[in-house]
Amino acid sequence: MSTNMPLEQDPDVHEVPVAGTLPSDCVLADSVRRALDQYFETLDGQSSHDLYALVMNEVERPLLASVLERCGGNQSRAAALLGLNRATLRKKLRTHGLVETNGNGNGAAT
Repeated sequence: MSTNMPLEQDPDVHEVPVAGTLPSDCVLADSVRRALDQYFETLDGQSSHDLYALVMNEVERPLLASVLERCGGNQSRAAALLGLNRATLRKKLRTHGLVETNGNGNGAAT
């Protein structure tokens, strides 16, 4: 962060949206919001539970697959891009069935 500059003038400080609002250029957030609106419409008044786990599972798998593909299967690069430890990424890849393990415990991306 810059020194001797008020926060509102500091170029490193980003404006935080008010709770419940989204910046107009936030494509991912808008997509999630629309998907959740559709999900709630399909419930047709019925209750749901474990929504957080449902959403995280639905979002995490395609996120990991997309980043891994973008990195040409290189898990170290994918982990760096995601801001994850490589071991954490491998665990998540196994959880989502995105990596096969061979007899040596080493995996190959699917």
